Amino acid sequence: MIASLVVALALQGGLADRVAAAPDGEVRLSYATRAGVCGNGRNIISLECDDGSCGRHRMSFGSYSDDDTGCPCEAGPARVALQKRGGQIRRVRTYVGGAWRPAADAQVTDLGTTSAAAAARYLLDLAARAGEAGHDAVFPAILADSVTVWPDLLRLARSTTVPRETRRSAVFWLGQAAGEAATRGLTELLDDTTVALDVKESAVFALSQRPRDEGVPALIRIARTHASPGVRKKALFWLGQSEDPRALALFEELLTKQ
Repeated sequence: MIASLVVALALQGGLADRVAAAPDGEVRLSYATRAGVCGNGRNIISLECDDGSCGRHRMSFGSYSDDDTGCPCEAGPARVALQKRGGQIRRVRTYVGGAWRPAADAQVTDLGTTSAAAAARYLLDLAARAGEAGHDAVFPAILADSVTVWPDLLRLARSTTVPRETRRSAVFWLGQAAGEAATRGLTELLDDTTVALDVKESAVFALSQRPRDEGVPALIRIARTHASPGVRKKALFWLGQSEDPRALALFEELLTKQ
């Protein structure tokens, strides 16, 4: 009885305390998504919802093929399922739209709807400490409504204490979701001698996804001056995909020097 009372009180506390107090099994939470995010409630999440249909920038989880309805989407909420074993979060699954299915035989703790800020804070903290599960905690954090996540993503990308895949995920979403300030952060990341080479190469890719006026000048500087031949080669590759006249001018300059 005393143990049950302790759990019940903890489940009324902050989100991290509520997740920690939940028994092993599946822990569910929901929160509002930022503008433009939609999903089919199962295995499609779009970051550019277009009048109720999936936009160009979308992720597919598992097998899915478009049908005649054009991938209908619902604008939230985000639904996150945390798989908990041995008191630790082992897996994170994310959905947008739809509703939870009744649990068949697994232990389920539904924490209901929480604030987007609290959800993002919890997920970013989880990404920093959850081992391999942290990789999957980054994505749902960037979906949260009215939350600025890029400073945390930069800290994750620079950290030497989190798994490399989590750092690479942070770099990717930094480039996708942040603005000019994050682009400056990416270039600083590339100059940091303590950051691993493959993380820097992910940062180069993230820069290639930014608007041209932000990404192309940064990539040109990297291609000209970076100490790593591998990073310079990556920058040149993505410049080649940009079809930007400034990239062509750089190619001509480099080739005429041979």
